[in-house]
Amino acid sequence: MSNTEELAADTTTSIGRVRELTMSFLVTPTMVNFNNVMHGGELLNLLDKVAYVCSSRYCGCGTVTLSVDRVLFKHPIHIGTLVTCYASVNYVGTKSCEVGIKVVCEDFKNQTAVHTNSCYFTMVAVKDGKTVPMPPFVPQTDKEKERYERAIRRKEALKHTQKSALKSGN
Repeated sequence: MSNTEELAADTTTSIGRVRELTMSFLVTPTMVNFNNVMHGGELLNLLDKVAYVCSSRYCGCGTVTLSVDRVLFKHPIHIGTLVTCYASVNYVGTKSCEVGIKVVCEDFKNQTAVHTNSCYFTMVAVKDGKTVPMPPFVPQTDKEKERYERAIRRKEALKHTQKSALKSGN
């Protein structure tokens, strides 16, 4: 069977609500500073794209970034490094969801990998310029349940911090 016949024989299949995503990028010269280390802003740009794809795949429509929480830069990321982002929908509210992202960087020369960054994005579902409801999320696996509980604790801690800031006038 030729490639054309194989493509013609393929059919579209429903993949359901995908909750996880893995995306990889190579750090190129245009992404680094004069020390050959990736700019933090470049990484944030990539993370925003990862959060967009993960949340949009889950909800079936476009999403926009509402907030980014707890971006931790643990190690520098050097030119030529393979950056792999592991993303998951951890929690879903009415119109938004939390996407957690873990960044692991692979050094080809030394054959090592290191966890360099972690962060949490809140993404809002949008269609035709208006916010729309997100599909409900019911954690199934033990890992999903753990991520869900941690997301609720982060959400509650953020609310507490915001209330405290408003009371103190900051």
